Amino acid sequence: MSAPTPWWDKDSHADRRPFLEARGRIRRSLRGWFETRGFTEVECGALQASPGNEAHLHAFATARLDEAGRSGALYLHTSPEFTCKKLLAAGETKIFDFARVYRNREDGPLHSAEFTMLEWYRAGAAWDQIMQDTVEVCREAALAAGRPQLEWRGQTCDPQAEAERLTLVEAFTRHAGVDLEGVLGDRDGLARAAQAREVRVGADDSWSDLFSRVLVQHIEPKLGQGRLTVLCEYPAEEAALARPLAHDPRFAERFELYACGVELANGFGELTDPAEQRRRFEAEMNVKQATYGERYPLDEDFLAALAHMPPASGVALGFDRLVMLASGARRIADVLWTPPV
Repeated sequence: MSAPTPWWDKDSHADRRPFLEARGRIRRSLRGWFETRGFTEVECGALQASPGNEAHLHAFATARLDEAGRSGALYLHTSPEFTCKKLLAAGETKIFDFARVYRNREDGPLHSAEFTMLEWYRAGAAWDQIMQDTVEVCREAALAAGRPQLEWRGQTCDPQAEAERLTLVEAFTRHAGVDLEGVLGDRDGLARAAQAREVRVGADDSWSDLFSRVLVQHIEPKLGQGRLTVLCEYPAEEAALARPLAHDPRFAERFELYACGVELANGFGELTDPAEQRRRFEAEMNVKQATYGERYPLDEDFLAALAHMPPASGVALGFDRLVMLASGARRIADVLWTPPV
């Protein structure tokens, strides 16, 4: 079996160069989009005391040595979220960052261990405003790429069309035939519904595991077909960093944006209660410990900053994925100047 062609091979680079040029055009266009709306570009440091506290995200660990050679643990961040929120606490009101981020255990056509997260926040804004921002950013990217549609594996999406807005309850009913409200928090009920739809159910699977499996198998492939889909109002248990809905606290102000069955963005009406955030982080880390045998420390500085953070909404968008779909690339490595080894 021959070795794969390195990315620096001249022919390989020439094949990828049109996608890389599109990347530059899209980045310049989006930077202008934010600046004309009064956003300030920030640069969040990658080395952090905690990489994030989501159970199924995996970080790269490192160590910092002081002048005496004493070692202290640090991590490469999986998102600039904690730092961006500290900047909101410091008084910033509209910020964006093209952040280099790092996630272990991620590889494939849609994943890279090192990638760019375009993240932005609006202090004092409702989450509906961030939803609309996200749709407009996708439209701007398509225009900058010079292609009328987003494309992925034979599927197309017109970002200029009116976006579909779909709640999780509606999506489970429409695309999976599951009454999500009826099985909310009921692990055995969701297990029976999943098995009836040929979704694998393991003896140790939690409610969250089954929720994610139904979502991935039956719902995500049907989203963003022909037009963008904003999937919103997640169960509160699936939104550790989002505030609960005012009219129904069983669900939270979390949304994801899809095109061609691909998740592009994940946004929140941001939780600003330090005590509740600590409780949720500890619960997430308990799941991580039970599942993977490890846990990450809490960022105490972040939790302290939350007490001073104004109400806000924000979103993290996978910039490389957006470039892929806007340029017609086949895999994420095609739109990275220097793909990870």
